[in-house]
Amino acid sequence: MAKSKKKLQITLVKSPIGCVQRQKDTIKALGLRRMHHTVMQKDNPVIRGMVGRVAHLVKVEELKS
Repeated sequence: MAKSKKKLQITLVKSPIGCVQRQKDTIKALGLRRMHHTVMQKDNPVIRGMVGRVAHLVKVEELKS
């Protein structure tokens, strides 16, 4: 069974200032540190769930490796 090696490119486009602490913690757990910072994460259900919680703060692009 071959697994697809998809990755997500996640960019912080809106500041988490004023957001609830849980959303700030999710941003930190994704590895985002500052505005317009971009990280690459594996595409899996855990990361997708985290992105879903902070979808209003981030921009997500799917990449194939």
